[in-house]
Amino acid sequence: MKQLPDIKQQLTTLLALPSISSTLPEYDMSNEGVINQLATWCETIGFKVDIQCVDTERKKFNLLATLGSGPGGLILSGHTDTVPCNIEKWNSDPFKLTDKDNRFYGLGSCDMKGFFALALAAVQKVDPKTLKAPIFILATADEETSMTGARALASLGLPKARAAIIGEPTGLKPINMHKGILMEGIKVTGQAGHSSDPSLGNNAMDVMHSVIGDLMNFREELKQAHHHTAFSVPTPTLNLGCIHGGDNPNRICGQCELHFDLRTLPGMSSTQIRQQIQQRLDAIAKQTHTKIEFYRLFDGVESFASGEHSELVKLAEKLSGHGAEAVAFATEAPFLAAANIDTVVMGAGSIDQAHQPDEFMAHDQIEPMVSYIEQFIKHYCL
Repeated sequence: MKQLPDIKQQLTTLLALPSISSTLPEYDMSNEGVINQLATWCETIGFKVDIQCVDTERKKFNLLATLGSGPGGLILSGHTDTVPCNIEKWNSDPFKLTDKDNRFYGLGSCDMKGFFALALAAVQKVDPKTLKAPIFILATADEETSMTGARALASLGLPKARAAIIGEPTGLKPINMHKGILMEGIKVTGQAGHSSDPSLGNNAMDVMHSVIGDLMNFREELKQAHHHTAFSVPTPTLNLGCIHGGDNPNRICGQCELHFDLRTLPGMSSTQIRQQIQQRLDAIAKQTHTKIEFYRLFDGVESFASGEHSELVKLAEKLSGHGAEAVAFATEAPFLAAANIDTVVMGAGSIDQAHQPDEFMAHDQIEPMVSYIEQFIKHYCL
């Protein structure tokens, strides 16, 4: 097998290829450069590479690389995009690797371009001729915003692998559960008019007050009905995030809009949650003679939980010496788990450094994670 650049050199190259994904078009970028670079490295060491365009307008791509053949196998999965960054708040260039204080600094160093360098380092320790099941490297687009890449893979069909490691930064601890997330909008349309006579209009802000009160009641109902002690916040949460309405204090508010998020526990159905909210909004609209629109800000991510007797989770716990934990942040794990692939989230670096200025991956987490990946490969592919 040909040798690739070392981990530091690979990470230097990946950080220098900006791949920001953002809901704001002025910050959003293509991830094509990262995908092409990963494809080149994978092909160099014998992988068969398939690149899929998942958004032609925004130039977003997925990569699926396969080494070996046969049933089963292991997926090593990560996303190629990063969040935007405030360059002025960094102590170094976020697009250049800075090696300082036994840490690799740079945007995406832990979240999560670094995982690909570690995965490739582990793969190179394996003789391809000894593989009895394939190794897959999966690199996706837009995890930080819409999860377009993971959704595309789910619709096209994922490899029929036995297991998948999603290398998000977890401090080398296995994560077997996380909450789901919905981001929703509600728009109330009433009737504007002169504020001196309320009968001339129908105040959308007054109606939104009723909507908010009902959502707060719904939040309490969800807390009473759902509880999971594995999570630091053991109940579902509903956050009223932002509100906009009206245009002048002496004018009856004709329209008001609210955005909120709702984080679900494993076992809760996003579809059912939306149906329950819709029924409540329909009742308010009928009572107040207003138009109330309920819509998604994005398609949402389901909650995730590994199987109760997951072979992969037990192996990850044994290798790492840590019991599996639950986290509040969402990942691409539900898309793989929905394809009946035994899935765990586990990687080097800490989520505390992700999405922050001076993001880094500590040197002392690199070799352990490479070793864990190597052991996962031996278990599932040799």
